[in-house]
Amino acid sequence: MKVDTMNLWGTIPGLCEETPQITAYIPDNKKGNGAVIIFSGGGYGARAAHEGEGYARFIAENGITAFVVAYRVSPHRFPLPLLDARRAIKFVRYHSEKYGIDKDKIAVMGSSAGGHLTALVSTYFDDVDCDVKQDEIEKEDFIPNAQILCYPVIRLLGKEIGHFGSGANLLGEKHATLGEDLQPDMIVSEKTPPAFIWHTFEDGAVPVENTLMMASALRRAGVVTEVHIFPHGGHGLALANPLTSMSPGQNLPECAQWPEMAARFLRTMLPV
Repeated sequence: MKVDTMNLWGTIPGLCEETPQITAYIPDNKKGNGAVIIFSGGGYGARAAHEGEGYARFIAENGITAFVVAYRVSPHRFPLPLLDARRAIKFVRYHSEKYGIDKDKIAVMGSSAGGHLTALVSTYFDDVDCDVKQDEIEKEDFIPNAQILCYPVIRLLGKEIGHFGSGANLLGEKHATLGEDLQPDMIVSEKTPPAFIWHTFEDGAVPVENTLMMASALRRAGVVTEVHIFPHGGHGLALANPLTSMSPGQNLPECAQWPEMAARFLRTMLPV
């Protein structure tokens, strides 16, 4: 496996206390010409390695090119994480020939708050005023072809369901006024790409209602969606495989089925 890290931007828009980067994980034995772009969880305050590099190495070991995005987190606020996510998709499309990737086979994937960013880049299509310098990469489309949401934050607001920490880190003091517009289930449209979503019924950090609401919105919009809700397991399970260093050590063989389920979904949505 070859690993290649690059800066995401030439001229970085907005506040930049860290340089957004994208890391490619290129398989030795490639299978197909799709790609998966990964946004780690961490409540928009950090980026969890087991939901970033851990996923990418697993995906690349299975023959698919993967990319992990070091998008900006707190103290950076919206729209900067979204701009980084859009740029990552454009970046991969622009460099598709270099990596042997079909521009129309780009999936995005995220866990927890990274799931919110994944869902947001798949639903929020408004222009963002943030002095983005136009270059050749910016000419590419940012809407992905498929999305994989792992125990995603969907609601930033709501006492019982919303994930206040993610909302506060993403929006700061504007949380209460902007949050409604940035809840992906409220802005799903026919342009939203097909989705694979998984969650656990017992998740105490991001309630399963987040997934249920997103799935219902996708159904109403006629977006092809596959949903799996496993009965047991807490938050942040990643691959749910205690035999690897990529996941918290919970022995949950039911949840550990999800990567193959997601792979089957991608093979259907983005056929070789």
